[in-house]
Amino acid sequence: MTDLKLLKELENFDTPSITNVVATYPDNPLCLGLYNPWHENWYTDTTIRCMYPELGRRVGYAVTCVYGLADPAFNRLTLEDVIDAVDASLKPVVLVLEQKFPLEIKDKVGLTGGVMTTSFRAVGCVGVVSNGPTRDIDEIRPMKVQYLSSGVTPGHGAMSVRAINVPVSVAGMDVSPGEIVHMDENGACKFPAGKLAQVVANVKALAKQEGELMTKIQKAKTAAAVRKIREGHVWRAPKKR
Repeated sequence: MTDLKLLKELENFDTPSITNVVATYPDNPLCLGLYNPWHENWYTDTTIRCMYPELGRRVGYAVTCVYGLADPAFNRLTLEDVIDAVDASLKPVVLVLEQKFPLEIKDKVGLTGGVMTTSFRAVGCVGVVSNGPTRDIDEIRPMKVQYLSSGVTPGHGAMSVRAINVPVSVAGMDVSPGEIVHMDENGACKFPAGKLAQVVANVKALAKQEGELMTKIQKAKTAAAVRKIREGHVWRAPKKR
């Protein structure tokens, strides 16, 4: 199966299922244990939310970008350079955009709008994850580019691109260029592109096991019956001998 087909396979599963096999349950053989679940920043927090829950999941290779206030001392990078970076990346792309603005204006920077999103979409972007607001949400919706952001606001002032394809930190998630980002209405998580096939295989096995478990629980009539079923649950750590 090609990497593109593997990415499409991941769209069949929600982001919490992906986190389960990436790092959430390190005692389980299906969990890859790629990160310390609490102490590494590999998934997003509650400071951002899904703008288009109805559009569903998106998965892609991370292209990263940092925006801030206009800086006369550094005006070398432009939006066109961001578009070029998306164009040069493996596809599909999730743009992870870190906004570094002063506290007094950070919630008023409607950074990405209709024209920018149209440009990103034209070169292979399927989703944007940002720690600041967006705008033009009704204009963007028909484009089917998924968004995770802090909210919406209608305007912005002068701003500039500070860096492209560098490690960024967005809503509690640290992302490097080229990593895989999975996003839906629960948030986003990341993992190394080299683990793609393993994540797909393990999340399929997880879905099968959890489906069987829930089917059994639904038939239970007492707490004792539920307890007995759960005793064999795969996520329980094996007892030490």
